[in-house]
This record gives sequence, C-alpha cells and structure tokens, in this order.
Amino acid sequence: MLTNALLQVASPLLSAAAPSTTNPASPQGNFLDLINTALQNVSATQGSAATAEAGFTAGVPGATLGKAVVANDRAQVAWNATVAVRNEVVSAYQSIMNMQF
Repeated sequence: MLTNALLQVASPLLSAAAPSTTNPASPQGNFLDLINTALQNVSATQGSAATAEAGFTAGVPGATLGKAVVANDRAQVAWNATVAVRNEVVSAYQSIMNMQF
C-alpha cells in the first residue's frame, strides 16, 4: 500500500540517521521503529475508513453515513499529519546537508 512506498522512500534517510548500535534496555526504541509504527497506524486508519464506507454503501446494519464520514475525516487528518511530519523531516535533512563545516 502507500505506507510501503513511503517506507521505501524514507528508509535510506532514516537508516542513515539512526545510530548503528541500539540499546535494548532503552524504552524509547529507535526512530525508524517509531516512524514504521506511525505509518502502520495511518494505514490502519485508512483501512477502517474504507471498511466503514464500504459497509455503508453495501447497507450493512449499523453502518451509517455519519460513521463513514467520521472515519474518512480521521484518515484524512492522519494522512495530512503524516505529510506535514515528512515535510519537516525533509526540511531538517536539507538544512543539515547545506551546513558548512
């Protein structure tokens, strides 16, 4: 899906920025795992929105237009937030690469 495409694009950048050794006792994990989890959550939100829309279209009992619209809005907000974060990361990367040493 789209999440896999984003991971393929972001993976070289993130793996270069990630430290080569990780501390297994660290509760934070690494940045790549955080990004991967966030993208999987966005993908799951988009999937639930598609399911809600398909359920309403098919006339599934309990599926309402309101639920479909809310699920679609949540997916849209999640995607927009992901794009905004991606843009900030790219901007930070470009700033670092343009620094004179």
